[in-house]
Amino acid sequence: MRIGVYICHCGLNIASVINMDALHEKVEQMKGVELVKDIQFMCSDVGQDALMDDIEEHDIDRVLVAACTPKLHENTFKKVLERAGLNTYLLEIVNIREQCSWVHMDHHDMATQKAFDLIKMGVAKLSLLEPLRIRKIKANKDVLVIGGGVAGIEAALTLADSGTHVYMVEKEPTIGGKMALLNEVFPTNDCSICVLAPKMTDVQNHTNIDLFTYSEIKDISGSVGNFTVKGIQNPRYVIIDNCKGCIDECARVCPVDISNPFDSGLGKTKAINMPIPQAIPQTAFINSDYCVGCGLCKQACPADAIDFNMKAEEFTFTVGAVIVATGYQGFDAKRKEEYGYGVFPDVLTNMELERLLNASGPTRGKVVVPSTKETPKKVAFIQCVGSRDETVGNPYCSRVCCMSSMKNAQMIKERYPDTEVTIHYIDIRAAGEMYEEYYVRSQMMGIDFIRGKVAEIQIDTQGKMLLRYEDTLECTLCQENYDLVVLATGMEPSNTTEPIARTLNLTKRTDRFLSIAHPKMRPVDAHINGVFIAGCASGPKEIQVSIAQGSASAARSTRLLARGELENDPFSACVDAEKCIGCRMCEDTCNFNTIKVIDGKAVVDEISCQTCGSCSASCPVDAIDMPHSTDAQIKAQIRAALEVKDEFPLIIAFLCNWCSYASADLAGTSRIQYPTNVRIIKVMCAGRVDPDFVLEALQGGADGVIVAGCRLDECHYIIGNYDAKHRMDNLKEVLEEIGLDQRRLRVEWISAAEGERFAKTIEDYVDELTELGPVGSELQGGDPDE
Repeated sequence: MRIGVYICHCGLNIASVINMDALHEKVEQMKGVELVKDIQFMCSDVGQDALMDDIEEHDIDRVLVAACTPKLHENTFKKVLERAGLNTYLLEIVNIREQCSWVHMDHHDMATQKAFDLIKMGVAKLSLLEPLRIRKIKANKDVLVIGGGVAGIEAALTLADSGTHVYMVEKEPTIGGKMALLNEVFPTNDCSICVLAPKMTDVQNHTNIDLFTYSEIKDISGSVGNFTVKGIQNPRYVIIDNCKGCIDECARVCPVDISNPFDSGLGKTKAINMPIPQAIPQTAFINSDYCVGCGLCKQACPADAIDFNMKAEEFTFTVGAVIVATGYQGFDAKRKEEYGYGVFPDVLTNMELERLLNASGPTRGKVVVPSTKETPKKVAFIQCVGSRDETVGNPYCSRVCCMSSMKNAQMIKERYPDTEVTIHYIDIRAAGEMYEEYYVRSQMMGIDFIRGKVAEIQIDTQGKMLLRYEDTLECTLCQENYDLVVLATGMEPSNTTEPIARTLNLTKRTDRFLSIAHPKMRPVDAHINGVFIAGCASGPKEIQVSIAQGSASAARSTRLLARGELENDPFSACVDAEKCIGCRMCEDTCNFNTIKVIDGKAVVDEISCQTCGSCSASCPVDAIDMPHSTDAQIKAQIRAALEVKDEFPLIIAFLCNWCSYASADLAGTSRIQYPTNVRIIKVMCAGRVDPDFVLEALQGGADGVIVAGCRLDECHYIIGNYDAKHRMDNLKEVLEEIGLDQRRLRVEWISAAEGERFAKTIEDYVDELTELGPVGSELQGGDPDE
């Protein structure tokens, strides 16, 4: 083994604090180090060329670069190793700038010692690294889009136009989703169906799209690149290829009247019907829940399209990626009993008003008071019904309700100028392009806005609706009569979302919408590789945002599958079958459904593994390891850090790659000073920290251990930090049993933006451990592996 160590001066960023001559001399004396070089700027062409030359001239087979954070130039040096013919995974970056020189600017001697300790730790790990190889597998380039709303439509068309074959599966008899039922859309007040219908038609006519309507997904198995999809297409009892869309012929003779779900139950339709005039496919269907089987429609149909013998048809296909665009469903206003929905006929929801305003709705665009069939003189909108409401379990804002109510209020004022319209709101949320202007326009039209929650709706002695509310701007309690009340009901996850989440093993947020991998950096990626989430499946949002996410999901899918092959990250978990006892703890721990116990042994789907390491930390017999941070490598770093204890107290800190390590980097770039007592070991996730590592550190002489990860509910690996919290809580009890104070272990959840907090954590912990005294005064001894 011939290790080359390259110490970057970074101009004076490192060299002005660390004694480079002393550091160089110490590193030269280390076992296994063949070559030590000081370079002014390691990332420069000169530095890169020197590294390539040395690999060839001195037969260097492993490289350690002591410089800035690996988040900046790790890929740069990997490419250098690749050009030099060396395996790119035989590289270790040691951070002596952000986490040493920049945060210890007034402590030159201790900063130099810390830099040497970090290099020792890096060499200890490097000596145990093995060459890793990327394995490539073939990937199916087809994509499944679940949901035919506006987000799904946009995703499907974007993919299909780029040459990708798409399967679209929609549960309703027509695509279009909720947008197809709207009258107009804010903030431009475009006719909703006018802008959506051409896209719906494009989906049906596109040669790259296979459309399954009135269908359900039953199972999705496999992993990224090769998902096997199984579903069922329910019988329409109408042959799509034969039906000419002349619905009047068959519906005219149907004797069964039913409430029309596409008119929110306000209008009537027949057991055989077309959901909306612009339905795609432009085909009738028979609602089997109400059809009496009289056969009159079959007799009346001039195209011989009726077939009562139709059966549900199963379908199966394989895709490389899945886009989940299952949309939302409206909050059931009956759950807010104080507003009398379902009891008082003149209390409607915003979606019901949309259908009344719609020219193809039950009243052909006329707004009428249901009980009197007259034009309303006074209309009240009540905001946040089922949103921002802890009593019904929906504390979140549904985002569109304020603007939707303003839009419908404007429509009423335009059609009926003498009608008084009032919007009762908690807060107006009009944050978007043209939204504030839209709000002002509503006020200019004479729409009143009253800030305050409506307490209840009653019927007064004259039989009129009476609203009791608080005007928080005037600080008064009020009551007023209205002819029509419209409830701005919020959004809840679609009832389709739960079964899809279950079959794909997707996680959900506390509000029951689907979780995404990261709210900013990966806004349409699910935690499962190859699955993307668009539109309201991941939470309430406006139409334009849903469209943007549809396009983004399509782009992410295309990028993933463009080459028809996937590269297997060599960092995926590895199982030692001889050690594995088939206890299934790893299977239960894995948040990505990538581990299965088969024939009594754990098997990892290497393509889907997210490399967090939680499974390895959970294994009771150490049968699972992570190639990029094996147990042996981490313990070697711990031992190297404790080999010579030059200061008290000495802290070993395990920091997660995504947040807490980044916060330590931020402390450096912000030049926030803190004590030199900490030695940092980077892990991908706090969930990777095995209790053995903590015991190894404490029983090896560390005075304290910090385990720090992303803030709870913000973990990049779903609940990896919760796994870590559970393990560390249990470990604290073990510490007491072996005679160690629980304060020897500190657990923190720190975001990447909290550099100052990270520094303060180190400072406070040094003070606490100083007061507690050296670990040797407590330690009872013992084997850390027991």
